[in-house]
Amino acid sequence: MATVEGRGTLIHALAHIELNAIDLALDIVWRFPGMPEQFYRDWIKIAKEEAYHFQLLSEHLNALGFHYGDFPAHNGLWEMAEKTRDDPLARLALVPRTLEARGLDASVPIRDKLKQVGDGEAAAILDIILRDEIGHVAVGNHWYRYLCAQRGLDPLSTYALLAERYGAPRLRGPFNLDARRAAGFDEDELAALLAQA
Repeated sequence: MATVEGRGTLIHALAHIELNAIDLALDIVWRFPGMPEQFYRDWIKIAKEEAYHFQLLSEHLNALGFHYGDFPAHNGLWEMAEKTRDDPLARLALVPRTLEARGLDASVPIRDKLKQVGDGEAAAILDIILRDEIGHVAVGNHWYRYLCAQRGLDPLSTYALLAERYGAPRLRGPFNLDARRAAGFDEDELAALLAQA
């Protein structure tokens, strides 16, 4: 964080996550027919917001003297999307509720470090992203529970089974419990998260 290149690498990684998130939101719309109309409206809105986040990060990256594509990037979000391509329940459990929810935990510490090194603009962008991502994870939670109810499944035990079956990463704290609550995780889910961390 202390160097411009270090901040550029970080902003680039965040931009890549947001670019993947656009693709994921559009993929879930295309891939899983037969859901209620509101499902598709929700994910189209999310794709639009993810595109806005990507734009903000790309512009800031440019202001630092770099461009998207200047640094390597990981593909973890898309790899999980490929693993869960045959089941919307697994997709909802493991992309928005696991990988994207991890962003709720990571945003505040990263924002605080950016503020410490004087990059207030990047910190402000992360505040926007956190605000919107709470809503995105909430949408994932809503539709995950919808499908669990439709299939007669318990959301808590089903999540644990899906996480194991699809090799979801083991989540480690610290967790942003306030943001997770705002995104619709209940106390039993948070207790299970804390117990496995």
